[in-house]
Amino acid sequence: MLKTTVKNLLEEALTERQDLFLISLTISAENHINIVIDGDNGVLVEDCIFISRFVEKDLDSEEHDYSIEVMSAGAAAPLTDRRQYVKNINRTLSVRTNAEDIEGVLTNATENDIQLEWKAREPKPVGKGKVTVNKQAKIAYQDIVEAKVVIKF
Repeated sequence: MLKTTVKNLLEEALTERQDLFLISLTISAENHINIVIDGDNGVLVEDCIFISRFVEKDLDSEEHDYSIEVMSAGAAAPLTDRRQYVKNINRTLSVRTNAEDIEGVLTNATENDIQLEWKAREPKPVGKGKVTVNKQAKIAYQDIVEAKVVIKF
């Protein structure tokens, strides 16, 4: 019953704040509620507070002994929602599929797939040496095993 109540409250909160979206919701056997959110423009501490307070305001602590934790999807966390790809256009991604691993700049994210572009060194068609070529790949979401933003310092 707690999970249903929390899900409904969370949906209501995210309807009010449509720039935010749910990445995961877990409730342990000890009623520890863990909510991970992301946002089209990132997530501020105030966004986490908003979600936490919105959910807590209608939970009866007399009826349910619970704790709640709301956090943003970390910078190193894998991308799981299509909206995360859209917000990361023009950033470098490391994408693993069943067939290969690709690191490139995310140039497009549609409803069905993403497009990456990168430069690679390949042997010259004639003669010795290598030449730099521009490569690109379209990858369907269902083919992605894991995708992460590459953080560069």
